[in-house]
Amino acid sequence: MTLSLDYATLSDVGRVRRNNEDSAYAGPHLLLLADGMGGAAAGEVASAAAVQVIRRLDTAEISGEDMIEALAGAVHRANERLSELVEEDPEREGMGSTVTALMFDGKQLGLAHLGDSRAYRMRDGVLYQLSHDHTFVQSLVDEGRISQEEAFTHPHRNLILRVLDGRPDSDPDLQILDVQAGDRLMLCSDGLPDYVSDEVISASMASGTPDSVVVELITHALEAGSNDNVTCVVADVVETEPASGVQPQLVGAAAELAQGSTGRGEPTVALRTGGGDGHGGGGHGVALDPEELRYAPRPPKRFLWLRRIALLVIVLGLIGGGGWFAYSWTQKQYYVGTDGDYVAIFKGVEADLPGLNLSKVYERQSLQVDKLPTYSREQVEGNIQADNLAGARSIVAELQQTAAECAAKTKPTPTPTPKPSTPPVSKPPVSKPPVTTPVVHPSSTPPSPSSTATPGSPDDCDGVR
Repeated sequence: MTLSLDYATLSDVGRVRRNNEDSAYAGPHLLLLADGMGGAAAGEVASAAAVQVIRRLDTAEISGEDMIEALAGAVHRANERLSELVEEDPEREGMGSTVTALMFDGKQLGLAHLGDSRAYRMRDGVLYQLSHDHTFVQSLVDEGRISQEEAFTHPHRNLILRVLDGRPDSDPDLQILDVQAGDRLMLCSDGLPDYVSDEVISASMASGTPDSVVVELITHALEAGSNDNVTCVVADVVETEPASGVQPQLVGAAAELAQGSTGRGEPTVALRTGGGDGHGGGGHGVALDPEELRYAPRPPKRFLWLRRIALLVIVLGLIGGGGWFAYSWTQKQYYVGTDGDYVAIFKGVEADLPGLNLSKVYERQSLQVDKLPTYSREQVEGNIQADNLAGARSIVAELQQTAAECAAKTKPTPTPTPKPSTPPVSKPPVSKPPVTTPVVHPSSTPPSPSSTATPGSPDDCDGVR
């Protein structure tokens, strides 16, 4: 069974404001509402531009889950359009708009929502809010810090956190919703729920035609003292041909501004069908417009390119400063190594970086590497780190002492020259009785005097050349 929508939409400038920053659209396959803000920064331009872009989704060619992708794409295109408008006219910096859209394929709904406008559905006499407010007060309710009743009168209830404003982080809430014959759908700007309770809204939604309901809801808001624009879209889900026909309805700023134009237009004319003259209350003298404060916490994008350049300069400065600090540290380090065949003191650190030499010979010593024993030579060839220059010189002194000791141990001992022998003098033989000398066999051979010398350990001066 294919269902259809019987719809009506109405927008009122309100009792205080001079122009209408709300825009709304209703068609056979799309219900759309955008609440512009920014005061002098052209909120009406923002809402009109958003509606003009997103209204293209009013077609029967998109259905099912494809509606979610289509809605997301349309919201992002509208956001890009706002960014282009700010670039064209810097005075529009700070403008923004909420977006609440219901796309209908005859069987179900696709919802896209960004900001604090609302979407409701009444089914079997029960009113249910389909959208979730992107406001500071709603975040307090979600965290359990205040009640829903306290939120209704909270002084910061107009402070919004997410909005369509040309920035890249404007992503809407998206979901698919079921629908059935007899459902009544309603979209409204915050000028209604900020002043009219859910009970009163529910009572107005319970009966009447879409045309009469939009009139009654706006009347309630004006009588409650709403100082904002008030816009409503109401649609009944029916099985028959809709009484409203299939002609699209466009109201608010989008209707007042020239078709296809997003430049400043004349102040919006109130679409008055219920009490009030649309200009009462002396709103022209209000010193501080609450609408202009709705997005006050959001930082402006003016001179964004200057801030990006400044940020780049800061980052490059930090990188350059860090590099200079690191290089300066390396030039305060010392180590002992080899420079050709000689021992040398190096300043810097040994590192293999392409195109960058972090060390150089600071002092070349007269000590030859070959004069060191194997262990010391291998240490020097592998570089010996020192705490400072004095430490490096101390290491060199120890190496020189080691080399001197090895040189002394390996020096050959000179052989003594033998004295010339004196020829024997002949004497006449003297006769003596033979003396018998007892032969004594010693138990051991006494050590040679030369054998008591202790040669230097060959391990100490191993490899000295």
